[in-house]
Amino acid sequence: MKAVSILGSTGSIGCNTLKVVEFLGDICVVALGAGKNVEKLAEQISVFKPELVAVENEICAENLLREIHKINVKTPKIEIGEKGLINVATHEKAETVVSAIVGAIGFVPTLRALETGKRVALANKETLVMAGELMTKAARENKAEILPVDSEHNAVHQCLRGEQRREVKRLILTASGGPFRTKTKQEIENATRAEALNHPTWQMGDKVTIDSATLMNKGLEVIEAHWLFGFSAGEISVVVHPQSIVHSMIELVDNSIIAQLGVTDMRHAIQYALTFPARKPCQLPPLDFAALSHLTFENPDLDKFPCLALAYKALKIGGTMPAALNAANEIVVGAFLDDKIRLSDIPKIIESVMNEHQSKAATSLEIILETDARARKQAIMFLENTAKIALAN
Repeated sequence: MKAVSILGSTGSIGCNTLKVVEFLGDICVVALGAGKNVEKLAEQISVFKPELVAVENEICAENLLREIHKINVKTPKIEIGEKGLINVATHEKAETVVSAIVGAIGFVPTLRALETGKRVALANKETLVMAGELMTKAARENKAEILPVDSEHNAVHQCLRGEQRREVKRLILTASGGPFRTKTKQEIENATRAEALNHPTWQMGDKVTIDSATLMNKGLEVIEAHWLFGFSAGEISVVVHPQSIVHSMIELVDNSIIAQLGVTDMRHAIQYALTFPARKPCQLPPLDFAALSHLTFENPDLDKFPCLALAYKALKIGGTMPAALNAANEIVVGAFLDDKIRLSDIPKIIESVMNEHQSKAATSLEIILETDARARKQAIMFLENTAKIALAN
């Protein structure tokens, strides 16, 4: 049987990965990395019986032990923090590591997985945004593989099969447009947390859902696509497709378009990454064309959604600028989810951090981590200033 480790097993992608593993029946789970959701992790341990699990801290480890004892299953080895996640990612039996932890916390464990020659099924786009050069270099040098799990990049990967790079003019990433696609700029500025989390087509974690509402998620995906497929910023386009049926496309030099379509469910992309290059029957229903009333496409409105333009700018500047963008975004999204700022403050603070940042070559882990830490501090400073201004008014 194939063996996998999962980073972020209790999140949306992690849970869907386990559904796919259970359906396929020829994959065993050797290690699981989670955060604080120990009840869900205990359930996963009872079903999949991993040898190793990692949780956020000692308190979580103690709580997990209590949950395991309640359900009376064999206790796996339990580790904590980043070290634990790294050990999950580098488990000697794992052939594939599903990197599904949201945010920068997944960066180092994913890098270590590549350094040990693992196939990485990548759902954590932040790792390539922060350190695309470092990640792709590690993959090349260690004969490791990066297979995208994000539906858009997974679709591009499928569209590129059999095509020569010289024959491909551009990549076209589709975006749902999020919950505010038809809203005015004023309505977006006054949007509530609940409105921003009400995504029209996808069920995702809070951070990714807010990124989708601002279109930063698509911006991060543009940067990720650059590193995954070797296309420049000018060769990667974004088109808004509210129905989320066409997951992405490529345009060839003769202006032909190849698209990947499917139902709106992440299990297809996950299975593709786990079984590649083979294709196997899937538990999802086929796409019913007769039931589709229409498919529509439109250009993104960069005035209403400036985060997408900021991501393109960061990619064009290069170096450590995307890492600074990502760090600032994580801070301000967290602040919005805590009701500390307005949705429209997110791009303003990110742009302020980018204006302060002096980009340099992103050639080492130390440089990336230093950039990440500094940008977070700057974002917190701008965040505090924004809060003071709001109070004064």
